[in-house]
Amino acid sequence: MRIVLVGPPGAGKGTQAKVVAESLGIPAISTGDIFRANVAAGTELGVAAKRFMDAGQLVPDEVTIGLIRDRFTEADATGGFLLDGFPRNVAQAEALEAMLTGIAVKLDRVVELKVDNEEVVRRIAGRRLCRNDSGHIFHVDSKPPAVEGVCDACGGELYQRDDDREETVRERLRVYETETAPIVGFYAERGLLASVDAMGPLDTVTERILSALEEE
Repeated sequence: MRIVLVGPPGAGKGTQAKVVAESLGIPAISTGDIFRANVAAGTELGVAAKRFMDAGQLVPDEVTIGLIRDRFTEADATGGFLLDGFPRNVAQAEALEAMLTGIAVKLDRVVELKVDNEEVVRRIAGRRLCRNDSGHIFHVDSKPPAVEGVCDACGGELYQRDDDREETVRERLRVYETETAPIVGFYAERGLLASVDAMGPLDTVTERILSALEEE
C-alpha cells in the first residue's frame, strides 16, 4: 500500500507511522527523521533546515520534494510506503501526485489524525529527551522519570528540544492550519481521505487506522 499520514504536530504520526508500516510490511518514510539526521550530522541541509525547524516553520518545498524523490528510488519503497510529514501543503501534494504518476503508481489512502490543539500543546511541550541519545523519551505528565531531569535508562540529562517549547508548538499549529490543513480537502476531493480520532491509547488509535485502511 501507498499511504500518507497527515495531522497536526503531536497527533502521534511518528509513533503510528512506525507501528502501522511494520504491520503492513512497508517502510515508514519520515521527513522529520531525515531532517533531524542531517541536523545531527551537521550537513549543509541540516544547518539550513534547523533554522526553519527551530522557528516552527516548514522547510522549503524544493528541499523536501528532492529528499522524497530520492527516497522513492530506494529498493524498500518500490512495493509501497507510508509517508509521515509529507506532503505538508497543496504544492507538495501536487508534486507528490506528479512524482507517483511519473512512476505509474498512485496513493491508496490518506489518513488524517484528528486531535484537539490544547492536547497537542500538552503532549509536545511536556516531552523530554535524553541528551545521551539513548532513544528514551519522557513526559512531565504522562511518563515522568523517577528523578526529575534524569534519564531512567542511562542517567543522562533530559532536555526539551527547541521546537518542543510551547511558543514554538503554537506557531507550528498556526503553520499547520495555514499550510497543511488544506491538503485534507485536496485528498477528500480525490476520494482518498479517511479521518481517524487520534485521542486515546496507542493501540486503540492503531486499530482505528488499520480499520480505515481496509475501507473501500
